[in-house]
Amino acid sequence: MSNREEKSDVILIGAGIMSATLGTLLKELVPDWKITVFEKLGKAGEESSNEWNNAGTGHAALCELNYTSEKSDGSVDITKAIKVNEQFQVSMQFWSYLVKSQLIKNPQDFIMPLPHISMVQGEENAKFLKRRFEAMADNPLFKGMEFSEDPETLKKWIPLIMEDRSANERIAATKIDTGTDVNFGALTRMLFEHLQTQNVDVEYRHSVEGIKRTKDGLWEVKVHDLDGCKMEYHTAKFVFLGAGGGSLHLLQQSGIPEGKHIGGFPISGLFMVCNNQEVVEQHHAKVYGKAAVGAPPMSVPHLDTRYIDNKKSLLFGPFAGFSPKFLKTGSNMDLISSVKPHNLTTLLAAGVKEMALTKYLIQQLMLSKEQRMEELREFIPNAESEDWDIVVAGQRVQVIKDTEAGGKGTLQFGTEVVSAADGSIAALLGASPGASTAVHVMLEVIKKCFPQHLKEWEPKIKEMIPSYGMSLMQNPDLLEEVHTSTAQTLGLAEKVTLEPAGQGV
Repeated sequence: MSNREEKSDVILIGAGIMSATLGTLLKELVPDWKITVFEKLGKAGEESSNEWNNAGTGHAALCELNYTSEKSDGSVDITKAIKVNEQFQVSMQFWSYLVKSQLIKNPQDFIMPLPHISMVQGEENAKFLKRRFEAMADNPLFKGMEFSEDPETLKKWIPLIMEDRSANERIAATKIDTGTDVNFGALTRMLFEHLQTQNVDVEYRHSVEGIKRTKDGLWEVKVHDLDGCKMEYHTAKFVFLGAGGGSLHLLQQSGIPEGKHIGGFPISGLFMVCNNQEVVEQHHAKVYGKAAVGAPPMSVPHLDTRYIDNKKSLLFGPFAGFSPKFLKTGSNMDLISSVKPHNLTTLLAAGVKEMALTKYLIQQLMLSKEQRMEELREFIPNAESEDWDIVVAGQRVQVIKDTEAGGKGTLQFGTEVVSAADGSIAALLGASPGASTAVHVMLEVIKKCFPQHLKEWEPKIKEMIPSYGMSLMQNPDLLEEVHTSTAQTLGLAEKVTLEPAGQGV
């Protein structure tokens, strides 16, 4: 029997980067609202937000080739890259505000400057990268990007990758120095520590077992206190489902019509981590290549310098895999139990359409360590097996839904918010670029779910995010101002110089 029945203004489910961001925004906008957070695990940022469960790329579309596509006439469409970059700039402005206001400290504990490099091999890929560079270089968002095919220049940019390469191997790369490595686990923990000083009730080891609408229009959340071994009932006017892969089941339980005809497909990942510090020190960049044919965008191979626990690390991956769990700490029944009469045909249609993806995942699952090493040697020709260990990354649940463009059962690659028509509940689904665009995504939640307050809140939002409501690309002076001030505040300035775009010799 419950010994607690409590009311809140807002309930956040899941202590990841999304709930941390939404909670922090709301506390700045309406400090007197009562906010309660429930997290099944013992601390914040342990699932998808954890630093070992994602690539830590500040996704600004500086190096990720899957954000730019080749059109039938050979030109390169950078629309998505522009969108992702603008969204990341919003996150940078908010983090900068938090540091300036001393709400969080020591930005170097969660963000470090790091060059972002795209690297391709072969003649056709080199031509594509050159066209991509030409499409991006004149855009103020990508100011400072350089292109080179010159082996001597590339040896300076990526010495570990260029070592022992054959002289006639065609390699091309773009480099931009304004990239970052972000420790989203550390940032999530910082934000929750701050929220707890603002009288936000953060309940760890509390698993949400059910959610339903009450007669008076509130949401009642049934919560299992795992340590106290008892059930509790909490009500709120607004509920945010930010439980990563666990959000889909809760969305289905809510019964809102907007949650119908949506399914999820779990994809797990592995990274290889270098345990030889001498090798680690020879590489200083995030280097993204091209995805294999049939591979999902989240499986673009990349060799990343990372800063984890104040130590420089080197990771390569990801290798995709399959597990029926929707969370690393989830159940093997997660996928089966997410199949409902209303989404069955959607899921079946996706199964038929995504045969190439299924084949790719099976192939990935069957790889031995040595076969994974062979993929790594595409990046580091002389990589030694004993220098690398395998770590299991986080679970991602790709959204499957019916769309006008893709038809029935379309697999979505990205981050999506599903909210009730009355704005009383919202769920965050999907994967990359996820954490990098958390502030933009949570502002969208605020816009959809609290429209009656927007006019009143707008001055404070603009104080936190100076570019709010504007396109940075169309306001180059504001972009320069934002770039300079965020780099300064976040400790990126001394290593970040915004040179005009140019071409390597």
